[in-house]
Amino acid sequence: MNAVRIHDHGDEKVLIYEKVPLPDINDNQVLVEIKAAAINHLDIWVRKGIPGISLPMIIGSDGAGIVVKVGKNVNKFSIGDEVIINPLLFCGNCPSCLNNQENQCSSIGILGETTNGTNCEFIALNQRNLINKPKKMSFECAASFPLAGQTAYQMLINRAMLKESDIVFIWGASSGVGSFGLQIAKSFGCKVIATGGSKKKCEYANKIGADLSLNHYKDDIVSLVKDYTNGKGVNIIFEHSGLETWSTSMKILSKFGRLVTCGSTTGPKVSIDLRYIFFKQQSILGSTMGTLSALKEVMNLIADGSVTPVIDKVFSLDNISDAHKYIEDSNQFGKVILVP
Repeated sequence: MNAVRIHDHGDEKVLIYEKVPLPDINDNQVLVEIKAAAINHLDIWVRKGIPGISLPMIIGSDGAGIVVKVGKNVNKFSIGDEVIINPLLFCGNCPSCLNNQENQCSSIGILGETTNGTNCEFIALNQRNLINKPKKMSFECAASFPLAGQTAYQMLINRAMLKESDIVFIWGASSGVGSFGLQIAKSFGCKVIATGGSKKKCEYANKIGADLSLNHYKDDIVSLVKDYTNGKGVNIIFEHSGLETWSTSMKILSKFGRLVTCGSTTGPKVSIDLRYIFFKQQSILGSTMGTLSALKEVMNLIADGSVTPVIDKVFSLDNISDAHKYIEDSNQFGKVILVP
């Protein structure tokens, strides 16, 4: 089969489209023909060099396709089923998994980082890593949301305990996770302030539901948020940038506010003045990917039209180098899809 592998870390030129053996399946696995995959920033970090990556590696976490072969112990799927791939690898047997907290599994992994991923024509997976795709949902749509969608849902609903009365601040609404976070918050009736890095991205944030969009490179975020909230600040901050946005985040967070973070794209080490935290009784919450139930809830929001994945551009799998560069140049709003 054809697949995209990295044999070394580096820029987009290390992405090699090549022939690799068709994967075998064991008695508990399913062979899925990939019909669409999506790119996440995780793929770029893996390509550039996350410590501990085993090379060569087929990258990619998100995907959707058709079941073409099943092991003898598989009882939830049949040949011909259209499925969505859950990128979170979990054992299903540890205390966390048994408590429906798969994202805290004792042997947690991620497709395309700890094992071969979805940037290929076929993939072998345990049946617990699949959910049925709604018939009316396209493969491109189905591939667009597993990682970013479940991460955003976990952050807002399961960690920040989103309420309809909340004002939510979304950093980087043009990213995959940001565009889902914006729409999920709006689907629950919240007011949303979103940021973008250009006039065009701010306009698109408004188009998908933002009540106020701000340019995080040019606008006085603190002043404008204070004006919008009558000096109170925002109830929830959706943070995934880290160092460059952290100071501003803390300045605009309200009393009893919740800052929830899933990443540190611009740097992991930040400074915190604890006096503001305890005096304002604020909460800082960490969040990693999402539970299986979070993935299903996002799928349901998409299926009923409450959330619409923003698919910016579709590339062929053999053109993946251009797709990575497109994202790294900050050209996209939403998700970039790959089709084998």
